[in-house]
Amino acid sequence: MSDPITVFDRRILKMRRDRAAARSQDYNFLFAETAERLADRLDDTTRSFPTALDLGCHSGELGQIIGKRGGIETLFQSDISQGYARNAQNGAVKHPTLVADEEFLPFAHGALDLILSNLSLHWVNDLPGMLLQARQALKPDGFFLASMLGGETLKDLRDALMTAEAEEEGGVSPRISPFIDVRDAGALLQRSGFALPVVDIDEITVDYPDALKLMRDLAGMGESNLILKRSKKFTKRGTLARAAAIYHERHARPDGRVNACFQVVYLTAWAPDESQQKPLRRGSGQVSLVDFLGDDAPKQ
Repeated sequence: MSDPITVFDRRILKMRRDRAAARSQDYNFLFAETAERLADRLDDTTRSFPTALDLGCHSGELGQIIGKRGGIETLFQSDISQGYARNAQNGAVKHPTLVADEEFLPFAHGALDLILSNLSLHWVNDLPGMLLQARQALKPDGFFLASMLGGETLKDLRDALMTAEAEEEGGVSPRISPFIDVRDAGALLQRSGFALPVVDIDEITVDYPDALKLMRDLAGMGESNLILKRSKKFTKRGTLARAAAIYHERHARPDGRVNACFQVVYLTAWAPDESQQKPLRRGSGQVSLVDFLGDDAPKQ
């Protein structure tokens, strides 16, 4: 039996990323966009983070964009794919790069000031365990900043594929990977021992001529279905064509084109440290509301 927390086939993830690395410049638009947004969020902090890790770096989009922001002096880049790691290492801005699995971080406790991750963590099987490792790899008051795909990502495509498969093949198999629910993200950070967690979301809408082009882009990014219990058979052309037709029927704009929505969840948190602000103990207030509100204060 499979481990109950093994949802994704990470062996296939590595193979698909290695394949995608050969043409990554043709399909990295989403990674580049979210890298810009992560870098902007790092600008919101006033701290310096000399030693940082880009975890699941793809072809190094974040490393090329982030530069010396956040006071970064050394940025390690890592990816499960040797092809992606090679691309990242060969970028215009050079950073130390290694092949490493996000589920098994090869860093000592307290080795890093900052961990960044751009659209990779949604393929991690044991996300709480991985976040625990990340927290342990950070120095006290170290910073964790990540983006990952949320639960509303490609909902319209999922519905169209399920309907088409039911019609064409008489049954339905898992086709769009389950993504994190934004309501659970903050709880996962706290469960992993992080302090001051903040979660927010963006929705990135991408214009396509049709759903078939969307599906080709997902394959080109190495982001197609990795559910361990997915059907191992090749999807019939008729099923894909029917899914594209359903997508068009339900969601086409007046010009005949369609949109695809990627929900991006941003996770921000800190490794605990005594210097951080803490909420006051319940009942420890020293000032009465009457001092502020006078006669308008609520009566007990």
